[in-house]
Amino acid sequence: MRMWFICRFCCPAAQSNSNPEWEAKVLEYFKGQLKEKESHSWVPSLNDVPLHYLKPNSLVKFRCLVQDMFDPEFYMGVYETVDPSTKANVLRCGKYKDVTECGVDLNSRNTVTAERQTFYCVPIPGESPWAKEISFLSAARVVPSTSYVPSRQKRSYEEDDDDMDTQPQKQREPHTGGGCSWRGCYLPWKPHGNGDSKRQETEAPSSQTTTPSDCSSHLDLNFPLPGERGPACLVKVYEGLDSFKLNDTLEIYGILSVNPVLTVLGEEKDPSLLLLNPTESMETPEEQRAHDPPASLVPRLHMLYARPLQHNNPLLPSAPTEDQSAFVSSFLVEMASVRAELLAYLTHVLLGDGLAAEYLLLHLISDVYTRRDVLPLGKFTLNLSGCPLNSYTERLYQIVQQLVPCSYRLSMSLHTMNSMRLVPKKDYVANRLVSGALQLARNTSLFLDETQLEQGQLDSSGVRNITALGNLISWQKVDYDFSYHQMEFPCNINVLVTSEGRSLLPSDCQVPLQPQVTPPNMEEYLTTIHMAQFTSQINKFRVYLSLARTLDYSISDEVTKAVEDDFVDMRKDDPQSVTAEDLHRMLVVARLLSLSLGQTTLSRDGWMRAKHIDMLRRSRTEQQKSLNGNEP
Repeated sequence: MRMWFICRFCCPAAQSNSNPEWEAKVLEYFKGQLKEKESHSWVPSLNDVPLHYLKPNSLVKFRCLVQDMFDPEFYMGVYETVDPSTKANVLRCGKYKDVTECGVDLNSRNTVTAERQTFYCVPIPGESPWAKEISFLSAARVVPSTSYVPSRQKRSYEEDDDDMDTQPQKQREPHTGGGCSWRGCYLPWKPHGNGDSKRQETEAPSSQTTTPSDCSSHLDLNFPLPGERGPACLVKVYEGLDSFKLNDTLEIYGILSVNPVLTVLGEEKDPSLLLLNPTESMETPEEQRAHDPPASLVPRLHMLYARPLQHNNPLLPSAPTEDQSAFVSSFLVEMASVRAELLAYLTHVLLGDGLAAEYLLLHLISDVYTRRDVLPLGKFTLNLSGCPLNSYTERLYQIVQQLVPCSYRLSMSLHTMNSMRLVPKKDYVANRLVSGALQLARNTSLFLDETQLEQGQLDSSGVRNITALGNLISWQKVDYDFSYHQMEFPCNINVLVTSEGRSLLPSDCQVPLQPQVTPPNMEEYLTTIHMAQFTSQINKFRVYLSLARTLDYSISDEVTKAVEDDFVDMRKDDPQSVTAEDLHRMLVVARLLSLSLGQTTLSRDGWMRAKHIDMLRRSRTEQQKSLNGNEP
């Protein structure tokens, strides 16, 4: 399938008075093709294929998070060029392109200015290595074209710089390619910076600090999490703007643009160009660098179709299709048995504590399924207290990471809390949103390791970070910093807190860990448990956890009445023994217990089971309080 067909045929035809609906019909056809279940097998992915393997103006896809949304921009939707030899005027389409053909007739009455919006998109933060590997293995295979010499070969950046400095001009032109900006002027490509800075620009810094970013020193790809690797993209959006929001996770299909003309950045612009684009004179150098990074590092992607991702588990169908319904139906038969196997596995991981394993399993399938006013319903933040020190919590996170498609471990050391940027902040100089570690995709497992917190003083930044974590846990929202005000962004993040005593952060449920075994070598013990699981079994656990989140759930009127009567009976003897908050927690546990068994409605037995395990947990918590008299 040749996607340049759209640009070559649909745009000019769309401007034709004879058939103005032609463009819409062509686009609808291609969108239909992209929605087919086999489309993933023939469309290469920017997440899996190196950029220099992909041919410019070809169809690609990108699995990403919308990290920032820039202001709308104008472009030449339709323009005329003048053939220098025949002097004939030719109507051209500027849609799905970043540069125009040369020889634009700026005085043409047929010029149509259109508007599009640019999203800055990054790979899904914290995507697990196993999810990336499975996606890579199932991705479309791409062989470098023999008829096309990419502008960025698999060579070091230093070699590119040296070559560009020593090659004659005639040799450079075929390599860089010609082109015109939408203004109709040729912009030559010149590399800048040294090789070291360019290599650093392809990955996120090792730590996110609160120091303001300096766009002029090096290109910051603005990944939310430190140490992340992968491509970032500027996605050009032409329609359906109201259907996208900041932090959406999408799989975008579009036309790849890596024209070297776009790499001209940070140079002194020709003053005459400002007459053709007056808005450019209003941009600061920092804004130009943030909004127009080199295409070799941040390619452009012209969106044709975008599919919202309910999850990013490659083992599970991601779109609501007949195939997904059949897959769910077949797996529901196995839900109870897979649950039992996963519960046994987690029990071993939690040193023989079956109750803690039960609650951890419920936590891993929790999900904010709706909001009532400001209250997020379905969240289930778990505090595992009494965790052994040393390396246990780190190994526990690694095991959780092997089960969920997206996760991040935040070591709550004093240095980290005082220096790390958790909340995204608006940079008005560069006119961009500087990412923070809490700008995460939905259903990300956030592992807060409080065992790393030592004695010391939290500074103002540390206090803000603790406050942000508390708001995230309590209200499933993050207040982004816009300097002059804060803006709430709802989220859906599973938070697991491990601590030595009761956590200083709020939680929906605290479970003191009671180890039944004391292995002499914790590292060896946990490694042995994990290695004993076959890959096929681990994959079943991964499907189970993702699938349980997607199931519908309801409570019949009959069971609702029984729960209400039960609550009244529990409060008869001692009204303070069971509060409305306790009832809400038990209902959440009952919901998760039902879903964990593949049951989409609450039964009487399910409610009694939820009451039972909550009683065991409260009894253990009270026992722990009596042992630690100073603990709240």
